[in-house]
Amino acid sequence: MGQKKVCVGVVGAGAISDIYLKNMIHRFENLYVKSICAAHLESAQKKAQEYGIQAVTMEEMFDDPEIRMIVNLTPAHVHYSVIRAALEHGKHVYTEKTLTDDINKSAELVRLAKEKGLYLGSAPDTFMGSALQTARSAIDSGMLGEIHSFAVSANRNNDILLSLFDFLRKPGGGIVCDYAVYYVTALVSLLGPVARVGSIVGYPYPTHVNCVPGTPLYGQTMDTPNESQVNAVLQFENDVTGTFHIDADSVMEDQAYFTIYGTKGILILTDPNQFGGQVCFLPNSPEASALADQRESEKICVLPAVNEYSDNSRGIGPSDLADTILNGTPLRPSAEMAYHVHEVLSAMLEGGTSGGFTDIRSSCVRPEPLR
Repeated sequence: MGQKKVCVGVVGAGAISDIYLKNMIHRFENLYVKSICAAHLESAQKKAQEYGIQAVTMEEMFDDPEIRMIVNLTPAHVHYSVIRAALEHGKHVYTEKTLTDDINKSAELVRLAKEKGLYLGSAPDTFMGSALQTARSAIDSGMLGEIHSFAVSANRNNDILLSLFDFLRKPGGGIVCDYAVYYVTALVSLLGPVARVGSIVGYPYPTHVNCVPGTPLYGQTMDTPNESQVNAVLQFENDVTGTFHIDADSVMEDQAYFTIYGTKGILILTDPNQFGGQVCFLPNSPEASALADQRESEKICVLPAVNEYSDNSRGIGPSDLADTILNGTPLRPSAEMAYHVHEVLSAMLEGGTSGGFTDIRSSCVRPEPLR
């Protein structure tokens, strides 16, 4: 991506900050991380000492003329205020998912970035990893033939997760915006924009008892107002239609079921919350006769990875944004795609309470592949 560097300030010193800092400092050569700030100064100071950077206040960071990009690692309900302030100070921004906790706020920030001639990028950037880029290559090559449908089914365990992470109990922390965002981003990167959405959303457990020893609220009843179940149908602009199911009131270990169906075979994907993992293809064997046992001729093959990002490569999104700033290349984790995905997620939530299908008003361009 070139030898020039973009100077970066990081907002947020939570658990996710470690992998971002490690990769942005040591892996992606077009980034220079200068400083970090957090709601609690001591948290920023701890990270600064560990990674050899400066701990500053947010005001000091945003007023620093050397810093060109802000990487926002705060929870979704804080995103709007942080991103808006950064844009107002003339900084490009890359944020953790989703853009904000409200679609109207997201629309405002996309407009503001355009007005100021600034770039706004957003996670999840896992779609740039080896697994989903391998799937993208298979689709683009015509391996699947004509694609008609897909199926997604996944699980989580809110008893544990809500006990560990308080941001999941805040606005924007439900299973749709916090977890379904990975799948919808993956689907949009593979199949293009969504045209309409219908859904049923469940809120079966408005409270939970904290079950994790050692956490501040252990044994106490917590308000848990966010949704934990979603069943949806998504129809894309190209008429590909599929089912979408996530149940967060189940087992802890994610059991991702993610398949795309074409006339020439079935693409079997992995968990889009990860960068790597096996991508498999089950071909529709033309040599199988009507009388033969088709199972004998069908063989699942593992597709070779098309890029190196199979490990936890968080930071690849800011690096892609830096390349855009330095060289004018198209931004893959773009604000337009992030907004479109957020509108789809919002439609899931709205449809789950009002019923029927919701037309998606926004659109976006499929991001360029990363090989």
